[in-house]
Amino acid sequence: MGYVEKTLECADCGATFTFTAEEQEFFATKGYAHEPKRCPACRKARKAQRYGDDFGFRRQMFPAVCAQCGKDTEVPFQPREGRPVYCSECYNELKANKQLD
Repeated sequence: MGYVEKTLECADCGATFTFTAEEQEFFATKGYAHEPKRCPACRKARKAQRYGDDFGFRRQMFPAVCAQCGKDTEVPFQPREGRPVYCSECYNELKANKQLD
């Protein structure tokens, strides 16, 4: 199916924007049935309003002490008692040497 650029009007700000052929193809691969109602700037503003400025992709980090070198670090999971936690340098070293379970 050949896609042709379309000029659309934003439902929020009324500005015209181009719905490119590449965007149309992307929408089709995602299974979206409708064209976007908002221009890219209004879409970005709406996402920021709904999910925060980082769009909710920031993970919560937890403080930990590396079991290998003793350095204070942060990890993206809640450390559990009895399970070793490693800083990124030690983790990568252990992984490279295949010493992790």
